[in-house]
This record gives sequence, structure tokens and C-alpha cells, in this order.
Amino acid sequence: MAAELSHDDVLAAREAIAGRLHRTPMFSSATLSRKVGAPVHLKAELFQRTGSFKPRGVLTKLASLSQPEKRHGVIGISAGNHAQALAYCAALEGADALLVMWQGASPQKIEATRAYGAKVDLEAEDPTGAFERLHELIEQTGRALVHPFDDPMTIAGQGTVGLEAIEDIPDTAVLVVPVGGGGLVAGIALAAEGRRVVAVEPELSDALHRGLEAGESVPVKPSSMADGLSAPFAGEHAVRLCNERDVESVLVTEEEITVGMRFLYGRAKLACEPAAAVGVAALLAGKVAVQSHETVVAVVSGGNVSAEIASAILR
Repeated sequence: MAAELSHDDVLAAREAIAGRLHRTPMFSSATLSRKVGAPVHLKAELFQRTGSFKPRGVLTKLASLSQPEKRHGVIGISAGNHAQALAYCAALEGADALLVMWQGASPQKIEATRAYGAKVDLEAEDPTGAFERLHELIEQTGRALVHPFDDPMTIAGQGTVGLEAIEDIPDTAVLVVPVGGGGLVAGIALAAEGRRVVAVEPELSDALHRGLEAGESVPVKPSSMADGLSAPFAGEHAVRLCNERDVESVLVTEEEITVGMRFLYGRAKLACEPAAAVGVAALLAGKVAVQSHETVVAVVSGGNVSAEIASAILR
């Protein structure tokens, strides 16, 4: 099914969610442009509803469900950003939502998910166990799954980030994208229409990187501070789409993520979470090869981070 997805599916997703979410702003960064040696713009998805890009894919998926499916309830799994997005969007649709999280997930994100009206299951100890728990609950409840990344509808919805970026900056040549399970970067690759797309992951949470090397999804044990990228595997759809469209893969260290986050706070004034800083981290570290004439868009994917974690990193 991944091979059947196209640019047209991203356009259809935009129509399905039109008027329900923010068109997030694009900021130029003179300082980052000087450091990189090419024009750089920041796509500020931290200003999206619920604080990340995730509602784009969630609303697209929910739009594909029947009314009986919605009435029966939906279920998802997440370290936090997809959980908040599904909780919020399910409430818009009048659907009951159950989110599988795990015991090490961000307390702030757990509380925010509940505040949007969803139930939260915390039986699992880690991401791998959470996916096992997810399948148990699907069998028990019969709820419709709204997957955080490995679903064609979700991927198409996330691709609307790329559509907006290219419309706002028509001469975009390179799109630099944070990656966890791969839904966002796969969607942007669909929207990019031949432009370079660079997937950036922490060295300690490298599910897509390993999947691209293997040619299929493989399990990993994520342990990065960038908890928003802590998928225990990359989606099969994402791996196939990224391979088909020659998406480049870059890894960054924990220290480089810290440098990227400090830059975004201090110079761009964007209060992002660690996961959202990995693209800028890769640019600052010189890990994305860019020519002086190439215009770069780096996605700043979310801003859901506790004050305690942010202050510890910024110190």
C-alpha cells in the first residue's frame, strides 16, 4: 500500500482537514543561515494545535473512519505528542479515545492527554511493551487503531507540513525533518516532488536509519533524551517510501541535540522540545551537506516539554 501513496494523497489530506488546524508559521534565521552557509528557514510546527504536527495525520485518519467506528471508540499509542493529538481530535469528532503510553513517558504529556479527555493506559514499562499492550487492548475492545506513524492516511496528513513549507518558500531545495517512526518524513517526501529530504534521528533512537539499511522495519531500543522520537521501530510504509524516494539519513548525538535546542531557544526564540531540535542540530553540526545556493527548510516539530527538562538542558 505504501507504493500507492502519492502527492495527490497529500493534497486530498489537506482538503480533508481544511480549516480545522493552524497553518503554522515559517521563520527565517539569519544566524543559522550564516552558520550553514545557505538560506535556512524554520517551519514552526510547535505552534500547531496540541503543540506538534501530529493532529494533521490524526484528523486525516479520523476522516476516513465510519461513524460506527468512531462511536465504538479509537485507540492509539504514543510517548506523548500523538497521544495529545488523538485525544484532542477525537474530542472534536465526538469519539472516545484510549491511549496506550508507558511508565517512563513524560508526566506532562500524560497529564495533557488526560486533560483533552482521553483515557490513558500505563500498564507497559517501555515502548516495546506498550506496542504489545496496544495489540492486547485492540483485541479486547475492538477500537479502531489510529496509528502514530505506520498508516497511509496518517502519512498523507503529515505530508501537509511539506506542502505548506514549499508553498511558503517556493525555492526550497532541502527539507530537514526530525524522525521517530517515520510518518512525518515519509509524508514530506511525498509532498517534496523531487526535492532533497533529509531524515534526522538521535544516535540513541535510530529506527528509520536501521530500517533503511535493512530494507525493512527492524526493532530498536530507543534511549535518547528526545522522547518524542522514541519509536521502537520505523513503520514499514515509511521505510519503503523513504527508500523509494532516496530520503537521506543523518544521526545526531545527545550533545548535538542539546546544542540545537539551546540555539532554537536562545537565537530563534522557539521553545521547542528536544525531538524538535534534531534537524537544527544536524545543520549546526555540519551533518547535512548544503550548497550555498540551496534553500533549506528545517521542521521544528513540537514544543511539548516540561519546564524541568527544558531548564536542565538549557543549563
